[in-house]
Amino acid sequence: MTTASTPATPGPSTPTTVRTFPLDQVKISDLDEDIIPPDRPKSTPFPEPDLLEGDIQCSLRPNGSERQDDYRIHSLQAPQSESSSSALNDLPTEIHEQILDHLSGVRSSASSRTTAGKSKALRGWGTALRHSRRREVSELALVSNKWRELIQDRLYRHLKIKGTRESVEQSMYWFCMHPHLRPYVKHIEIWFPVFQQKNPAFDRTLRIPLTTPDRSTLIRSLANLADSGNAISYQSPSNNCTLEEVFAFIQMTFEEACILTLEGGERKKPPMVRQFVGDESFSLPLLEKIRTLVCKGQWNIIRSFEDFQNIALALPNLQEWHGSYAKPKSKSYISMATILPKLPTNLTHLNICLEADYRREAVSPLFFKKVGLKTHFCVDMAKAIPTLEHLVYTGRVCHSFFDNAAKLSNPRESRLKSVDLIIKNICRPTFLWNDGSGITDMAFILAFEALVLSGVKSLDRLSALDFLRIRFIDLESPLPALNPYFNLNHNQCTGIWSDAIVDALARTRPKASFVEKSENLGDIGFKDGQLLGSPVFSKTRPLSVKVSSYMSLSGGITIN
Repeated sequence: MTTASTPATPGPSTPTTVRTFPLDQVKISDLDEDIIPPDRPKSTPFPEPDLLEGDIQCSLRPNGSERQDDYRIHSLQAPQSESSSSALNDLPTEIHEQILDHLSGVRSSASSRTTAGKSKALRGWGTALRHSRRREVSELALVSNKWRELIQDRLYRHLKIKGTRESVEQSMYWFCMHPHLRPYVKHIEIWFPVFQQKNPAFDRTLRIPLTTPDRSTLIRSLANLADSGNAISYQSPSNNCTLEEVFAFIQMTFEEACILTLEGGERKKPPMVRQFVGDESFSLPLLEKIRTLVCKGQWNIIRSFEDFQNIALALPNLQEWHGSYAKPKSKSYISMATILPKLPTNLTHLNICLEADYRREAVSPLFFKKVGLKTHFCVDMAKAIPTLEHLVYTGRVCHSFFDNAAKLSNPRESRLKSVDLIIKNICRPTFLWNDGSGITDMAFILAFEALVLSGVKSLDRLSALDFLRIRFIDLESPLPALNPYFNLNHNQCTGIWSDAIVDALARTRPKASFVEKSENLGDIGFKDGQLLGSPVFSKTRPLSVKVSSYMSLSGGITIN
């Protein structure tokens, strides 16, 4: 304290020599009996001083004539536990969860699934359990011991680790040093790099800094790299882990993990993730707690039925499988055609995405014609229906899928509850040249109607099916609201309709009906070769569109 910082007169700036006596030699009689404790200033808002926590002995001297034996001694017992010292810790755990949900976002359960009829029949596990790892959120763990557990539970429930030996060893060391964090991990994600930078020939000082102060520094760094004349080259990775090493790491470290994500990446001629360390290994370590498997860039992870079989045997309690491919290719369809008919019976949720570019096409690409020469993918996919409960599929399909699914299903034993199909195109005979897609292609609209009609006819065999959605998504459509769709949810139908669809629905599902049945598209027409629509159709999707109404859209537009 300095003179300028306190109103009281400060003491000497240098310490003075003071003779001290032991406290046990000081007697009460030596004290001045006229000592009176100072009164609290009148400016203070509280007449009495605050009582401090702890075992405090308060000696009160009402007047100066009393001696020590007449003093009244009050003992204030300190709280015995931390929870009694703060009203915050007395709140139930549910209240703490609500507070943290408000601060850092709602925490979704690792075991819950989205029910049929919602926006997604199956949850997308990409970032379902991921929470913010900002420093502000991490510092909330310092509030109390209870908050420390709740915050750590949120921070560690979804981990993403690079699938290299160095990263796996570092992660294993971290959790060996902090074993109390292991039970918090519910979703473990491993991504395997497909590139590895070669030893750079340029000077390391020319590299771009990780934290660029401003845009000018970044431009200068890029200019230095370009002027150096030393191009950065890459090669296939040499230190990636095998699935055997990854599964062993998860088995020893994360005993409570129930979701596993494997990301294989994508590039031209990508390397496949090896499954075993040596030729003598025949099985992967068991992960009995894993119930959901997510494969991104699946072509680099699973290319044959044997590859999937090895993974399925290591996950005996697998219930949900999400597989997506980075690029459409014939090998993806052919590979899945060999796997889908032989799915394990415990697998009830399937989400397969073979093509997800959401663009219309003038004609079907050549790679799918190669698939037609090998197998009929729709028939092979239908063979997985008898054991499934929920199916989400993105790719090419035709009416043969529902036709064969109905033949293979027993109405008394059918477990299929929801089907969600996102159509890239309707597969048709290979000799057709005009097998494109789009709302202006009437051949595609009629093929889409045949697919919906087949799905409606199969409702009597698929007795448990309560949610059926078939959609065509075209991001380049002149009228996106008119992209054909059909939706059956709790016996209420919306989307395209025709007399054949209505009659089949009345026969196979008498309780179901269309919300409305419009006869025309309103003020939609052509002007100067362009399709123009009313504001209603341009903003909101109609509840019903008659199939014959698309005839007015088939002229005047040429799809390039």
